[in-house]
Amino acid sequence: MPASEIREPADHPGVKVHESAYVDAGCTIGAGTKVWHFTHIMPGCTLGERCNIGQNVVISPGVTLGNNVKVQNNVSIYTGVVLEDDVFCGPSMVFTNILNPRSEIVRRDQYVETRVKQGATIGANATVVCGTTIGRFAFVAAGAVVSRDVPDYALMLGVPARRRGWACRCGGRMPDAEVGGSLECTDCGNTYRQSGSDELRPVHEHQGAAAV
Repeated sequence: MPASEIREPADHPGVKVHESAYVDAGCTIGAGTKVWHFTHIMPGCTLGERCNIGQNVVISPGVTLGNNVKVQNNVSIYTGVVLEDDVFCGPSMVFTNILNPRSEIVRRDQYVETRVKQGATIGANATVVCGTTIGRFAFVAAGAVVSRDVPDYALMLGVPARRRGWACRCGGRMPDAEVGGSLECTDCGNTYRQSGSDELRPVHEHQGAAAV
């Protein structure tokens, strides 16, 4: 990419912004974050360090992104959404922030919070209905519609989304075990214990960002 197409704004040292993007005054962006083509970062939002914000993304006022968040192309992150560290948002996935929108009624005082916890993945074209919480390292499959809270490590598929197994921290798929039973990821060797019908707890997780 020619150097003329990407810049480091004076008010955001260590941040790379494509010349076609709009970064409004009054937002906070951490060092190492990159903002790509035709994206709009609005006032009052907070982006952590080392985030990658793809093409044609909108991040609305009041939104919070943690560190190392990846937002792929064509995603709108509306007021009320909180993404914790290491969250991945796939291309064209959708957040909402009002439960009963009507064009003729202004409901800006009724935004409902949606929280996506550390390390969760939301696949391409998935929809997350506002008011839900997606647990740590959960994996929402492409095209799924999330309309209720998602447990940690849950693998969610379908419309509406239902848990169809478990996702290892590395992203590998694991089947259910009996309550109290153990699971091992065949991709990386991480081990877990299923302590309830919808509860999985790590026994040994060896990878983090530096080890994967």
